[in-house]
Amino acid sequence: AAAADHFSTLNTQNSKLKKAMKSLQSKLNYKFKDPSLLELALTHSSYANEKNSHHNNERLEFLGDSVLGFITAEYLYTTMPGTPEGELTKLRSAAVCEKSLAEFARRIGLGHHLLLGKGELHTGGAERPSILSDAFESVIAAIYLDGGMEVAKEFVLRFIRTAQTDVELVTDYKTKLQEVIQQNPDEHLSYVLAAESGPDHDKTFTVDLFLNSNCIASGTGHSKKKAEQAAAREALKLMGFQL
Repeated sequence: AAAADHFSTLNTQNSKLKKAMKSLQSKLNYKFKDPSLLELALTHSSYANEKNSHHNNERLEFLGDSVLGFITAEYLYTTMPGTPEGELTKLRSAAVCEKSLAEFARRIGLGHHLLLGKGELHTGGAERPSILSDAFESVIAAIYLDGGMEVAKEFVLRFIRTAQTDVELVTDYKTKLQEVIQQNPDEHLSYVLAAESGPDHDKTFTVDLFLNSNCIASGTGHSKKKAEQAAAREALKLMGFQL
């Protein structure tokens, strides 16, 4: 009877795990050829320790950190031509910091799918930023190993493109432009929202920048602030400033 109860418990756990993994793969927009990679990515060391196992997501986290860093660096390099290395480094750091990664993980409900030890479960481990960010990197590595770099890149860019890594965190182009324009007291800058598109969770804004009554530049971004900064940056470039 005890053995039967044990196998019944195991079957129930396996059924729950399969259901959870199917749900998560739907949120990832990726179906694993080798589901064991995803299961490993979800396995926290506290859970593995309780099972007397050495299989946890720490090695995947190590790999995922590098894959994430490369994809983010390439994206910033190609989308921000002319931006100095120092600014690119700061932007990448902001995009892949623990706070950002934990937020990405929350978007897909990753915490609900993690395999955590009882202690971590009872102390809110499923919502702890350090655990969520590490698990997110592990999932990136699992996708990379299962499907290759292009698939991993597609997944990562879903989040990096909308990351709250505003350009103004590094360079405030609006302030720079205002300082230039203020040299002539008769000139006046204004930013006008021209358009917005996309779903609520992934909107794109377009802002027109006017010097007096003339539109001198436009910018787009995933927030009005980003769009305004992009417009100011474009205006400075048109004026011949090296950015």
